[in-house]
Amino acid sequence: MQRLQDRVAVITGAGSGIGLATARRFAQEGAKVVCADVDETAGAKAAAEVGGLFVRADVTDEDDVIRMYQAAADAYGGVDIAFNNAGISPPDDDSILETGLDAWRRVQEVNLTSVYLCCKHVIPHMRRRGGGSIVNTASFVAVMGSATSQISYTASKGGVLAMSRELGVQFAREGIRVNALCPGPVNTPLLQELFAADPERAQRRLVHVPLGRFAEAAEIAAAVAFLASDDASFVTASQFLVDGGISGAYVTPL
Repeated sequence: MQRLQDRVAVITGAGSGIGLATARRFAQEGAKVVCADVDETAGAKAAAEVGGLFVRADVTDEDDVIRMYQAAADAYGGVDIAFNNAGISPPDDDSILETGLDAWRRVQEVNLTSVYLCCKHVIPHMRRRGGGSIVNTASFVAVMGSATSQISYTASKGGVLAMSRELGVQFAREGIRVNALCPGPVNTPLLQELFAADPERAQRRLVHVPLGRFAEAAEIAAAVAFLASDDASFVTASQFLVDGGISGAYVTPL
């Protein structure tokens, strides 16, 4: 399929996990891909693999974000798709009773403020193109509660969801669609690292997934490609759940 032929897509956090899988999928669909990451080695490797452009960017830094989109426009003429995907889930983000203010603020900056900055500075580029698609990575935890809390992560993803909904409404008649992607647990290096030392913690989550497994990054990338494409031309301001049925489940199959 070539649903994204010649469209210019900027992906943050493109060096690994969902970002890397999406860079691959976008390239397969014909897009010109700009891979942004704070990790120069991983980001450059991703860009080289998909024949795209690497831009080193700290998405919590407004000047870096502005420069990232300008680099895309200078190289390819504009920006049609923004996948605002960069995020963190550090171990010191835990229960509200344990999480310190520094950890809270760090997660909010990377997971929420960065999305604010990326949306703020890509929308003018999309206006010049007469439209575009923004996909912001939220999470299924934005719509559900958990007793195994990562309080700042959860709050940040709730913020991404609400902000995406508002932007999707605000800019709909300008042809700019904004959607919040809400993945369930994904088999990424981030999740593997989180659960490697504590298999019981992983199992406690896995039991709630009706499909009986975590998602693969390529499955999430397929959803992003749909939202980025004209196949989703009537989809905006949505919470797009790709969670293996978690949010719809009460008792899961044995």
